[in-house]
Amino acid sequence: YGKNTIKFLRLHREGKKHFVKEVEVCTHLRLTSAQEYLEGNNSIVIPTDTIKNIVLVLAKKNGIPSLEQFAMDICNHFMTTFCQVAYVKTYIQEVPWQRLHENGVPHIHSFIFVPDGIRFCEAEQCRNGPLVVFAGIKDLKLMKTTQSGFEGFYKNEHTTLPERHDRILCGELFCKWSYGECKDFDFDCIWYMNKIRECILEAFSGPPDCGQYSPSYQKTVNCIQMLVLSKVPQVQVIEVVLNNTFYNVLDMKNLGLTNDKEVLIPVEAPHGSCACTLGRKQFFEA
Repeated sequence: YGKNTIKFLRLHREGKKHFVKEVEVCTHLRLTSAQEYLEGNNSIVIPTDTIKNIVLVLAKKNGIPSLEQFAMDICNHFMTTFCQVAYVKTYIQEVPWQRLHENGVPHIHSFIFVPDGIRFCEAEQCRNGPLVVFAGIKDLKLMKTTQSGFEGFYKNEHTTLPERHDRILCGELFCKWSYGECKDFDFDCIWYMNKIRECILEAFSGPPDCGQYSPSYQKTVNCIQMLVLSKVPQVQVIEVVLNNTFYNVLDMKNLGLTNDKEVLIPVEAPHGSCACTLGRKQFFEA
């Protein structure tokens, strides 16, 4: 049980320069006894309102150095403060505020909402067990208008899909990776300096001057995973889900026009989806 959708903005000031983190936190606990379920005995139950207040107090006292560190702080607090807590899991996602730039100069206290993917993290710990940290990005919408196809697939009497060697590849991406047992990582450095998000964009699109051909959504998912694992050694396992959006070329013959893939209509439903989890061999052998 726990508290969902704890939303707040944490403002940090360094002189005239301001820094913001707006987040949504979900924190769930499992207790050492199920007596509140079986007997209606609430004597060891930490109210969800208390959980909410603890999260807010930790944000005030510790700030949010990174999403992952804040999630770890929450887990650590519940594990060290309440002996009746057997397991704690915290999920945090960030509202995508970015510092506003004017003529290349960063503004000291103004920000812009940029919906180009939502950063999130999870931390979980069992009593007497390791603290495990996950991170990821979701709601990242991507498109490339060529260098994609789908050919040579299995066909039977139910197959109506034509083969295509030049199509739009478009989808909404969910990506989640595990750092394994928590170590002394600089999570913001991994996010910004190792540029996991940029690895995803590079693998999806290919070189900027020519692109890279994708024979399937599945192959694109694998390229994303392989590039992240090759460039970010801290990542042990990576899960990618790509929910597809298809576009059909509009037939404009009845309007007296030839439509050479210039006007396309999105297919509202159903949507395709592909998913894969890929990890380092030593992680699965551990």
